Amino acid sequence: MMKVFVTRVLPEAGLKLLQAAGLEVKQWEEKRKLTQEELIENCRDADALLSAGQQLNAEFLTASKHLKVIALHSVGYDNVDIETATSLHIPIGNTPGVLSEATADTAFLLMLATSRNAFYMHQQILNGEWGFFEPTANLGRELRGCTLGIFGLGKIGIEMAKRSAAAYDMKIIYHNRSRNEQAEKELNATYVSFEELLKQSDVISVHTALTPETEGKFNMAAFKQMKPGAIFVNTARGSIHNETDLTKALQEKMIWGAGLDVTHPEPMSPANPLLKMPNVSVLPHIGSATEGTRNAMACLAAENIIAALKGEKLPHIVNPEIYNN
Repeated sequence: MMKVFVTRVLPEAGLKLLQAAGLEVKQWEEKRKLTQEELIENCRDADALLSAGQQLNAEFLTASKHLKVIALHSVGYDNVDIETATSLHIPIGNTPGVLSEATADTAFLLMLATSRNAFYMHQQILNGEWGFFEPTANLGRELRGCTLGIFGLGKIGIEMAKRSAAAYDMKIIYHNRSRNEQAEKELNATYVSFEELLKQSDVISVHTALTPETEGKFNMAAFKQMKPGAIFVNTARGSIHNETDLTKALQEKMIWGAGLDVTHPEPMSPANPLLKMPNVSVLPHIGSATEGTRNAMACLAAENIIAALKGEKLPHIVNPEIYNN
């Protein structure tokens, strides 16, 4: 019987698929990441790895080159050394498409919550500070008719744009490595340079992959070019923004607010000054955290494993070039 090692407790739908395919599944049940040594040891007699939240570097991949497949419980694969995996002929699968709407909902939530100081005001109630009504206090920002700038107009960015245009008649501009002409037609979106995205946007929402080009893209130089009333939203990867620069930009009122589902590092320290700011909303990386979405992700990951162990091409593969050799 072929064996699958899973780095977290898997949603039931994915687990059932693996078991129905006659695979032996071993899950890591401790509520912490495995160390590199633990991961290597647990994969020693495994045929496949289903990974959630683990760093899969060259050392691990070389020690585990016997693996027939690695399936990620995520769309992003920046935590995997793809070049090494490809050189070792290990196919890497991901879970595209199924989390677009849930993550876009999270981005929309953060935009709206930040615009009305919602997280901070809730904390004021918990602190017993719901006091005297002042007509000029705790004022938020209007979103209707504002300009939404999407950095990375892929599936998630498109869903965020749809919600924002429908709810608040927001004008959509975007910046990608290449133009998305189909989305332009559907959303009446306008392609702009990165500099124009910064200058024109009332809200910037980040939906790009983490790459060497996007790492630290939103730094002090970028924040200085944004509107003083702008809101910055990131539901992609925390490393895309420089958190020290973001904190300073907010403290010095270069921008108005921020909504973050991703931070750098994760988890965020409870002493982080961003958590004390009225115009900042932070969530613990829960963009895809709905029952339906997480089950769908687990199923895609399971399907990738089942296909590979049958000797078939992965339905959702990150490094398809391995099949060219």
